[in-house]
Amino acid sequence: MASKLFPAVPRVGRQLTRQLPRAQFRPFSAGPQRFSDTLHVHRNTPENNPALPFQFSEQNNQLIEEILARYPPQYKKAAVMPLLDLGQRQHGYTSISVMNEVARILEMPPMRVYEVATFYTMYNRDPVGKYFVQLCTTTPCQLGGCGSDKIVQAITEHLGITPGHTTKDGLFTFIEVECLGACVNAPMVQINDDYYEDLTPESIKSLLTALKESATATSGSQVKVPAPGPLSGRDTCENSAGLTSLKEIVWDPATMMRKDGALDGEAAQPAQ
Repeated sequence: MASKLFPAVPRVGRQLTRQLPRAQFRPFSAGPQRFSDTLHVHRNTPENNPALPFQFSEQNNQLIEEILARYPPQYKKAAVMPLLDLGQRQHGYTSISVMNEVARILEMPPMRVYEVATFYTMYNRDPVGKYFVQLCTTTPCQLGGCGSDKIVQAITEHLGITPGHTTKDGLFTFIEVECLGACVNAPMVQINDDYYEDLTPESIKSLLTALKESATATSGSQVKVPAPGPLSGRDTCENSAGLTSLKEIVWDPATMMRKDGALDGEAAQPAQ
């Protein structure tokens, strides 16, 4: 009845309703904020922000010239990955300043460099320890040898940290990773650029102890650190029980194939 007597009132009311501000969120996202975007979002910290300057050393600038010489000048941005790796090796991790410097050298938008650095997990976006311990915990390492679960437990007990953390002295950062491609020598761990394989709880503890002693040793003392590779005594990935296959005569096409004309005699025989 009111709408018939005052037809303009509902229309005005609808117009006023449209002008009222509305909350710009959906109900299901109204919970507490959780930062689960570490891999692709940068947040400034005292040790990682654009205000901190970074420049490549003179030696690394020479390496950059050698790297860029491998690419046509108009495609030098293809060198973004090796330059990011070089910056990480100099600075210790791939900070936002490292990325910006790489973008400046390659004359490409910084966002393009950020896209690469946030896609590949080999670029450490946060500071890591002197020894970056990356333990494989996928299926082959779970099943091979003593199993990677026991290695995780041994590292946790020895270093006093759980995966994803760094020791208080800044020497070790420990994380779990996916397959590193040394499945036949499982369980294994990558420490910086080196692979250590055929691990046991005892051997991984001895290795970590040797690395710590090497890092804290005085100038006159020497600490023997185990060589990279299998820690079980074998050279590469040969069977620890000895040779079990390929013991027969080596296959030779000259002796194993039919001679020319051998089929002619078979064809000449009448069918039975």
